[in-house]
Amino acid sequence: MVSADKDMVAYCFDTLLAHYSTEQPPPPPFDDGQHPLFVTWKKVVNGGEPRLRGCIGTLEPRGLINGFRDYALTSALKDRRFSPIQAKEIPHLECTVSILTDYETASHYLDWEIGKHGIIIEFTDPDYNTRRSATYLPEVAAHEGWTKTEAIDSLMRKSGYNGSITELLRKSIRLTRYQSSLCTMDHNDYVSYVKETRGGAPTLVGAISGSR
Repeated sequence: MVSADKDMVAYCFDTLLAHYSTEQPPPPPFDDGQHPLFVTWKKVVNGGEPRLRGCIGTLEPRGLINGFRDYALTSALKDRRFSPIQAKEIPHLECTVSILTDYETASHYLDWEIGKHGIIIEFTDPDYNTRRSATYLPEVAAHEGWTKTEAIDSLMRKSGYNGSITELLRKSIRLTRYQSSLCTMDHNDYVSYVKETRGGAPTLVGAISGSR
């Protein structure tokens, strides 16, 4: 089974830096298997807890190289919950790549473990008779300190459902659980890793130095 690693995170940083320069990111050294994946950007503000700046991915298998390249930019620039990440923010960023594995159909909406499973919910909106769906990665519920029911209710809101949440509606949910392999680096880790593995600082860092 493939595992998320530092090369994948570095490639996401490379890709974002290349977006703000005329250079192409260096070719990644990892194999191009097909897997569902997510890219998450967070920003450290005044030394505090990193704050989410973008998180987008796919629940369908994608080639890792094209997938990380596409979602590194999509999550940084096109997450509708946030303004696009600016070049001057890059030195304050933290990036996490997630490769999703072990998809299983749960027996009911509470048939999963906080901190272990990511969850996908699908249900019919009783007000509009439309199908709704949404997902949280495995680390979300644990980070937020939610119970399973709180996570489910939050996920229903994330899907766009604004009606009353009843136990009957919760029981109608089709839930798929999955696990993930994660790797996280902040910008300083990225620079150090590039120096260690490529023999010099990232060639694109200079492109943003004047914009801090």
